[in-house]
Amino acid sequence: MADKNRGTFIGGILIGAAMGAVTGILVAPRKGRDTRKILNKTAAAVPQMAEDIASSVQLQADRLSEATSDRWHDTLDRLATAISAGIVASQSVRELNAPTNSKSSTNINE
Repeated sequence: MADKNRGTFIGGILIGAAMGAVTGILVAPRKGRDTRKILNKTAAAVPQMAEDIASSVQLQADRLSEATSDRWHDTLDRLATAISAGIVASQSVRELNAPTNSKSSTNINE
């Protein structure tokens, strides 16, 4: 059943493309010779346009990669600073809670 639907779909695409091509030729505002010249110029320009687009995309990807790397390193630096501050704070709290008088610990044992 799926193969029948696929064949119908592809057939519809082909018929639609053919109808579009015929309609385009019949209602074209230029002569065929002029249209072919324009198509040839456009076809000749496509590789250059593709190269320009590829260069632009590559440039943007490089910029994005660099910005992401910079932000990542900044985040790691802030994380290292926060961890160090947490360790110092934890040690300070332990020192405040630790018994400072050795007599108090001997009184507990007696």
